[in-house]
Amino acid sequence: MTATAAPPVGGLVGDDADAVDTTGPRRPSWRNRRRAAEPGEPGGRTNWWLTGLMIFLSLSILVPMYLVVVTALKTPDQLSGAGFDLPSPATFGNFGEAWRLTDFPRSALNSAIITVGAVTLTLLTNSMVAYAIARNMHRRLFKGLFFYFIAALFVPFPILMLTVAKLTAQLHLDNQAGLILLYTVFGLSFNVFVYVAYIHSIPKELEEAAIVDGANAWTVFWKVIFPLLRPMNATVGIITCVWAWNDFMLPLVILSDPEAATLPLQQYVFQAQFSTNYTVAFASYLLAMVPLLVVYVLAQRWVISGVTRGAIK
Repeated sequence: MTATAAPPVGGLVGDDADAVDTTGPRRPSWRNRRRAAEPGEPGGRTNWWLTGLMIFLSLSILVPMYLVVVTALKTPDQLSGAGFDLPSPATFGNFGEAWRLTDFPRSALNSAIITVGAVTLTLLTNSMVAYAIARNMHRRLFKGLFFYFIAALFVPFPILMLTVAKLTAQLHLDNQAGLILLYTVFGLSFNVFVYVAYIHSIPKELEEAAIVDGANAWTVFWKVIFPLLRPMNATVGIITCVWAWNDFMLPLVILSDPEAATLPLQQYVFQAQFSTNYTVAFASYLLAMVPLLVVYVLAQRWVISGVTRGAIK
């Protein structure tokens, strides 16, 4: 018994029948199948370890912040209860008392002068030092300077504190100008580290083109490199701003004029020998946070850009 051929499809014969695919629908190959969703994408699996870590880190910031706000709105009598209780009623007089006791306008102005001076001088000088090191890393002297600055990161400030205080007094730098210089010098190690990593990501062809057009090293830096450092300048500026604004130790050991006291020094008035006025102190801390929050909101775009760009060579 011989097998018979299947009849032509649709009545077609000859070459027309051969042109028709009679094998039925094909299954898509593995190359055309839908890619498995990655974690974090719609339909992907959730990384619960990472999610739990993010929740824990978020709570470590939000819970203390909640306690600061709630305590600032309470009276001293209300502190005897649980710390998480809402104030009933809320007391906004603590902010007025903190404004008066710290002489907020004068102390905030002193802090602003030191902070603005430190940030400006840091950006202008530290970026130049980092540029010179980054473009001459093949030389032993500059490579040694780079590792010297990195090693300085591991030197604790208390070891140098008394020596620095005595030296600044002898040089008559126990004032706001001396404090600005110290913030610039002490921040040099970390700033050189981040600046060098960022400058390595800038193509050297841009500098070579400027040199061909007749620019010298000074012009190349200020006209070509420094404008490209804007994201990293924002990052370094924010770090220096937060440090200089909140620092307590350096102003305490350097400044000799009480009229030049910064805001953290003035806030020390809330701590007596046997007690602390927590409600007014926390209200003062919230007042001191407002300028930094404004600065960060205005500069956060460049900060994030600087961090991500500096991580890629």
